[in-house]
Amino acid sequence: MHQKTKEIQKRFDGFLQTPSLWKNKEVFDMEHFNIKQKSSKIDIVLNEKLRLGKYIERFVSFQLQNEKSIEILAENIQIQQEKRTLGELDCILIENNKPVHLEIIYKFYLYVKRVGNNEIEHFIGPNRKDALLEKLTKLKEKQLPLLYSKECISYLENLKLDTSKIAQKVYFKAQLFVPLSCKNIQLKQLNTACIVGFYINTTELEKFFTCKFYIPDKKDWLMLPHKNVNWFSFSAFKNNAKDYLNRNFSPLCWLKNPNGEIEKFFLVWW
Repeated sequence: MHQKTKEIQKRFDGFLQTPSLWKNKEVFDMEHFNIKQKSSKIDIVLNEKLRLGKYIERFVSFQLQNEKSIEILAENIQIQQEKRTLGELDCILIENNKPVHLEIIYKFYLYVKRVGNNEIEHFIGPNRKDALLEKLTKLKEKQLPLLYSKECISYLENLKLDTSKIAQKVYFKAQLFVPLSCKNIQLKQLNTACIVGFYINTTELEKFFTCKFYIPDKKDWLMLPHKNVNWFSFSAFKNNAKDYLNRNFSPLCWLKNPNGEIEKFFLVWW
């Protein structure tokens, strides 16, 4: 297998092994899309310049195409009002002979207790620029209602679909990270299985001076950590990490403990 294909396969496998953020309709009464996460040899061409969200949409498209009960009717549907784009529908599909509007999301969030007043509000992006609550609100109030706009209705009529008969589902996968002191936290509304690592600042980093480190490219954030990489010593890692932190960017990193155990963590600049 070509090296680039191997990387794509590892990313795809990591995507499949990322749990859904919730089940059924526990969050904002939005129905979660359930699909069996079965691994298969991926054979699609991917543009490495795609941003991560679009990259993941190609994985989902491949996953859907391999389901006998699913037929994709349209993807990345731009809904426009004259020359102004109102938004985009990620996917319209037929599942077991029923039409579904599917929105696809894959995110990384950190649990910060001092932010917000409840479990959902406590999760924010690693660079503090976005938050889980913001994304869920946008889904509920903007992205899903777009299906019922008059501009969208005319588009769906061309597909011979009746808006009132289309189910709406959300396919939301996430990797969650918790403070070093709360590694065993149990979530009540969200899926605890989404917790895959911890986060620390530069002061807490000193606790890991006997470890080795690796900073994967952003698309490799999807991968399960493995040992076959060029590990940094503690001092070399601190040096490399400065470039990220000085730009107010929190890198996702891999850590190899002296006993060989590998963990994922975010090193935050804040």
